Amino acid sequence: MAFVTLKDMGSDFHRLERFDGGDFVRWQRKMHFLLVTVKVYYVIVNPRPPEPGENEEESVAKTRERLRWDQDDEICRGHILNGMSNTLFDAYHTVKTAKELWNQLERRYITEDATSKRFIVSKFFDYKMVDGRSVMEQFNEIKSILDRYSQHKLALDEFIVVTSIIDKLPPSWKNFRNNLKHRKEDINLDELGTHLRIEEDLRKEEKSKSEGAAGWFQFRPDPPVESWLVTSPDLDR
Repeated sequence: MAFVTLKDMGSDFHRLERFDGGDFVRWQRKMHFLLVTVKVYYVIVNPRPPEPGENEEESVAKTRERLRWDQDDEICRGHILNGMSNTLFDAYHTVKTAKELWNQLERRYITEDATSKRFIVSKFFDYKMVDGRSVMEQFNEIKSILDRYSQHKLALDEFIVVTSIIDKLPPSWKNFRNNLKHRKEDINLDELGTHLRIEEDLRKEEKSKSEGAAGWFQFRPDPPVESWLVTSPDLDR
């Protein structure tokens, strides 16, 4: 869940003009920025963590992850609704999830935008991943943009899509990006997603180990003086 105060969130969203049905693309860009700022936009692009199977034991971490997703989804949905005019709020407040609400607004208002196709094309090619955010979250954002290509019957070769996404990887992924670009075998979009997820999990694991080691050295108590002090006959005189 986003650790920001209600005062901060209220101040940010108060400055956003309420959407009344016009200029949807601009409103959506501003709303997207604010949802990312309060760290809840991920529920729109990342699916809800699944419930455990009937005879499956679930770890505490998995349970907390799902509860956090549910809480953030409600916060995200609430912010989107609060960014609408009263008329649109009344029309959409029964939509259950933030993703469903976001998609319904896109289906209705982007298709009404005369520049929607140009906007979607430029949004994909202009997208750049950044450090400091989950690469998989950003990858899923790109996939949601590509889903709109299908809605508008736009075709884009998968090889070009995969190559473009590899080029969009953030600066800290430079070596990994170069390794992917020099592979002899082509990979499809799903395979790219698998490679990115594995790499991100490995980076998280390495970071966790590194932080744990740093903490051990930082907080390790000093050994007793007697364990390292060498007495000398000269000093005893």
